[in-house]
Amino acid sequence: MFCLSEIEHTLRLPPHLLNLPLPEAIKGELEGLFLDKVIAKLGLCVSVYDIRSIDGGFIFPGDGASTYTVKFRLIMFRPFVGEVISARLKESSSTGLRLSLGFFDDIYVSVALLPNPSHHEPDPENQNQVRWIWEFNEENYPLDGMDEIRFRVHSIQYPSIPLEQEKDSKPFAPMVVTGSLDADGLGPVSWWV
Repeated sequence: MFCLSEIEHTLRLPPHLLNLPLPEAIKGELEGLFLDKVIAKLGLCVSVYDIRSIDGGFIFPGDGASTYTVKFRLIMFRPFVGEVISARLKESSSTGLRLSLGFFDDIYVSVALLPNPSHHEPDPENQNQVRWIWEFNEENYPLDGMDEIRFRVHSIQYPSIPLEQEKDSKPFAPMVVTGSLDADGLGPVSWWV
């Protein structure tokens, strides 16, 4: 789920940070640039792990800031296909489920990847949502927001940034995880204990 990625970046360090120790100033600038950002094919940046090397310190004419070439490692959230993860239900609609890990909310489970047979009915607690119910051996098992939900990572996509976005559309998600609940042991934990 988490991995280290080594990156090399040319960093402009503003003059007001030069009173700090160089590694501390550079780490602060790197955190401002990369934390909570998605890097395509690498994942969501969670933290700067360490700085491997700092080269340069050049000041370009007319600038006043020093420029460094920095090699560093980032802790990235990048689940792999087939990994089983526990999440919480964020919202439920007729098209499927949206799950959240707390720090990452773009996990979707489509109707085709829910346990079969399943149906939905209006949620009595929230009129804007539906509640999905798995039918198994003449018993109904609801998917409500009470328990942790285990899902298997089905795919990870890094959609390209749209040039224009409609006003009523959902906010752009630079990384989307598609999950699956259609296997034994997946779904709310209470189904299996």
